[in-house]
This record gives sequence, structure tokens and C-alpha cells, in this order.
Amino acid sequence: MAVTELLWQGVPALALQAPDGARAVVTLHGGHVVSWVPSGRGGDEQLYLSPRSSFTSGQPIRGGVPVVFPQFSDRGPLPRHGFARTRNWRRVTSRDAADGDGAAMLVLRLSDDTQTRAAWPHGFALELHVRLQHSALHISLECSNTGSTNWAFSAALHTYLRVHDSALASVAGLGGHRYHDAVDRQDKVQHNALLPMRGEIDRVYAGVGQPLQLHDGGARAPRAIQVTQTGFDDVVVWNPGAARCAALADMPADGYRRMVCIEAVRITRPVALAPGQTWSGEQRLRLTDAAAP
Repeated sequence: MAVTELLWQGVPALALQAPDGARAVVTLHGGHVVSWVPSGRGGDEQLYLSPRSSFTSGQPIRGGVPVVFPQFSDRGPLPRHGFARTRNWRRVTSRDAADGDGAAMLVLRLSDDTQTRAAWPHGFALELHVRLQHSALHISLECSNTGSTNWAFSAALHTYLRVHDSALASVAGLGGHRYHDAVDRQDKVQHNALLPMRGEIDRVYAGVGQPLQLHDGGARAPRAIQVTQTGFDDVVVWNPGAARCAALADMPADGYRRMVCIEAVRITRPVALAPGQTWSGEQRLRLTDAAAP
């Protein structure tokens, strides 16, 4: 069977393995992808997971791919990044060799209950689809309005990608795009083709449609991760830098050097759903061999 149950840091999780050997682990707590190891790459982990992360009920996991819903950051009255990342999801289905293409797939579901309605009084159903094959990981989030009133939400796949040294990493594909710099709260335009990941970086790029590439300049061999998305209009690029990282209780002081977040987000234009309507968004990650830019 492509999916097996296990305990990951003491919480129930599902290990997903494709026929070609690619592997991923998803916790039911938060519907959280915590590990991704492509096949044929020497067994290298591609996601960053903080060694100080909490795996406690009601607490978010630091690293991997948190699901942000129905609020991004503190842009609203709910707890930071909403509640989906701290709720328990349930397994809906899983299969290997999906559609005969040699991929493995897992679907998790989260629905409203008395606790979510007390904080956010709406009927909803979320489905997280995780699809794994060779050097690629596809994660899609589907949201349905199961209630009787219209409502709007923001969402994100807050992906933490592992790097050997963030000071030597860069992101390509954002040249010419406007962004909001959350560090100094200014609206700017990125003129350079590459974004070096040095110092604190917290940027919201609106309307990004083309693929991006994370180049890991500190890798032993040329390495890049291509990041593409649909349904999510925006991209957040984030690294806390030294000072802010040292203030995070669930990160080691040097954790910022091991990660770069490239997040598929929907925040500048929130999604509005009428009863019975459904929205979906996807982020696709693909590991490639690439010389440093």
C-alpha cells in the first residue's frame, strides 16, 4: 500500500510513497506536509522542519507546509494564520499509481464544527490533495462553502524549503514585479532578476503567474527547486533573518540559515464564495539540477 500510518514526533501521520521511491509524510494535525524526499536524489530532505517545533494539540508546526485558512497572518480578527493548521484533519482517500501514471496520492479533509463556528461562523469544507511522483510534489487546497451565506477568506500554502545556507540562496522569476515589503511597510518594485536571501525578507508579490526557482548556492551539487502555482494569485517570500529568528521560541537561533519560504497565497484579492461554490489552488514543487544563477 502506498500510504501507511505512523507516529511523527508523537502525532498521527501518514507516510506516502510513490512506486518510484519518492516519499512524503503528512500529519493529521494541521493537514501538514512535514517531509518530502524525491526519488533518485540520494534521499535528501527538501523541506525545512524546525527541531524546536511544537507537536502539541492546538499549536502550529514550524516548517514543512502549513495550511493557512481562513486568514493570512494577522490580517483579521482570528489567531495568526487562522485555525486550519492547528485542527485535526481526517483521511478521505489514498491510492498509488494514480490514473496509471505512477504517482501516489492522499486526500485529507477538514470541516467546520462547533469550535470553528465559535471563532468563524461559516460552514466550510477543505480538502488537501497531496500528489507525489519522482522529483515532484503537488499540493492542492480545495475550499467549499457548505453554509447558507456568502463569505470570503484568504489562504496559503506556507512552504518552508530547505537550503544549505540562506545567505547563498536566491529566488529567480520575480524581476519586474511589484511587492509590498512587510519589513519597512513600503510598496516597491523588484528591479533585479534575482532576489538574494540575505537579511530579513518578508515580501508579498501580487499577481505572479510564471514559475519561480529557488537556487541553493550552498548545495554540494547544483540544485534548484522550481515552484509554480495556480489559483493562488500571490507569492510571499520570507526569511526571518538573524534577529527575528532569535526571538522565535520554536526556531533555533541559526534556523533562518537553513530555510527559505516561497508561499502560494491568496491575500491581495480574497476569495468570495456563495453557498455551494468551490475554489481550488495548487502549488507544484519540482527538484531540478541547475547551476547557480
